[in-house]
Amino acid sequence: MNDRPVYLVDGARTPFLKARGKPGPFTPVDLAVQCGRPLLARQPFARDAFDLVILGCVNVIADEMNPGRVAALRLGMGTAMPAFTVQINCGSGMQSIDTAYRYIREGKQDLILAGGAESLSHAPLVLREEAVEWYAQLATAKGPLGMASKLTGLRPDFFKPILGLERGLTDPITDLNMGQTAEILAHRFGISRERADAYAMESHQRLARAQDEGRLAGEVMTAFDRDGHHYDHDDGVRRDSDMEALAKLKPVFEKPYGKVTAGNASQITDGASWVIVASEKALEEHGLSPLARIVDSEWSALDPSIMGLGPVLCSTAITRRQGLSCEDIGLWELNEAFAAQVLACLAAWEDDAFCRDVLGLDSTFGRIDDDRLNVDGGAIALGHPVGTSGNRIVLHLANAMKARGEKRGIATECIGGGQGGAMLLEVVT
Repeated sequence: MNDRPVYLVDGARTPFLKARGKPGPFTPVDLAVQCGRPLLARQPFARDAFDLVILGCVNVIADEMNPGRVAALRLGMGTAMPAFTVQINCGSGMQSIDTAYRYIREGKQDLILAGGAESLSHAPLVLREEAVEWYAQLATAKGPLGMASKLTGLRPDFFKPILGLERGLTDPITDLNMGQTAEILAHRFGISRERADAYAMESHQRLARAQDEGRLAGEVMTAFDRDGHHYDHDDGVRRDSDMEALAKLKPVFEKPYGKVTAGNASQITDGASWVIVASEKALEEHGLSPLARIVDSEWSALDPSIMGLGPVLCSTAITRRQGLSCEDIGLWELNEAFAAQVLACLAAWEDDAFCRDVLGLDSTFGRIDDDRLNVDGGAIALGHPVGTSGNRIVLHLANAMKARGEKRGIATECIGGGQGGAMLLEVVT
C-alpha cells in the first residue's frame, strides 16, 4: 500500500426537493446530471480526464440500471469512462467517496468523480406476494378453462400496491422500521419529546440562516426540469417552525407516547451530490486547489435495532486511531435521520458506562457543543435522500470548515441495517 495523500477538490449538489405524494420532476440520474454539469464545467480539465465515476444510489429505478454509468454517459464523459454504482443504504453517498479515497491512496487511480443520487419520490409501487403468485399462476394457466379457474382466485386487495419505500425502511432482521429504532434510543438515553422538537426547530432555523446569508451559494446548483421550471433552494425548510406547532404533531411510530414525529424526523426527499477526489499528482497536473484532505474513514456495525448509534462507533474509532480527542474536532456533520437519534449519539459520548463498556474508553469521549454540530442545519430541515446524504455531509463539512477557519472535521451517519460510516477531513493550508 502506497498510502498516498488524497484530496477533496470541489463538489456540488442539487437543491433537496421534498417529495409531495407523487413522482417528482427528476429521476436519480436526472439529479446527478443537473449538479454534475455545472461542476464539471467549472473545472480546468476535460471531462474524460477522470479515471473513474462512482455513484451511490439505493432506490435504482428500472430505466436507469447502474445509474453511475448512465450519469457518466449523460455528462459527456465518454464511452470509455468506467463507472459503477455502490449501495450501503444511508451510507451510499459516502461509500462512493470512500471507495475513491482507497483507490487513490493505493495508487490505482488519480482523479475520480464520486457522488450520490436519490429520488425517493420515484420509489416503486410493489405488489403483495399473494398478488404476484396469482399473476404467475394466471400467466402459466393452460387454455380457457385453466385461466377461468385461476380468475376465481382474484381478490380486490391484489390491486392495492405497497410503496416500496415503506418496505425499504423496515429492517428485515428485527422487523423494526427506522423510526422505531429511534424510539428505542430515545428510551435508552432519556431523550424527551421537548428536546427532540427543540433540536428539530434549530435545524430549520440554521438552514434558513445559511440560505439567507448565502453560505450555500457555491454548493447548491440550480436544477431545471424538462418543462423549464427551475429549483434553486432546499424546499423542505420550515422557516416558521416553532415549539408550539411541533408539539401539536402526533407520534408516528409509537402512539401515543412516542418521541418521533413528522416534525422531528428527516424528510423524504430527492437530491444528488458529487465531489471530485484527487491525488497529489492530479493536483499538480491540472493546477487544482483542494478544499480538504481526506485523512481517514471507518465503517462500523452493530445491532440493527439500535442502528442510530452507528456514528458513535465509527467516529470514535477514527479519533482513537489518529490520536485525537473530542476537542480536536472543530466541526461535525452528523446526519439527522431523527432528532432523537442525534441526541442519543451525543448522550452516548457523555455516558460513562457506554464509553467504557462499548467504546472501550477509560473515560467519556466528551461533549460536542451545539456550535460545532450541523452548523447549517441537517436532514430534518433539508431532507434525507438516502443514497445522497453521505456525500452531501462530506461536501458541506469541507465547505463549512473552510468558511469558519476550522482545521479538522468529521462527517458521520447511521445506516439502516445496523451500521455507521465516518470520514475525517483536514483543511489544506
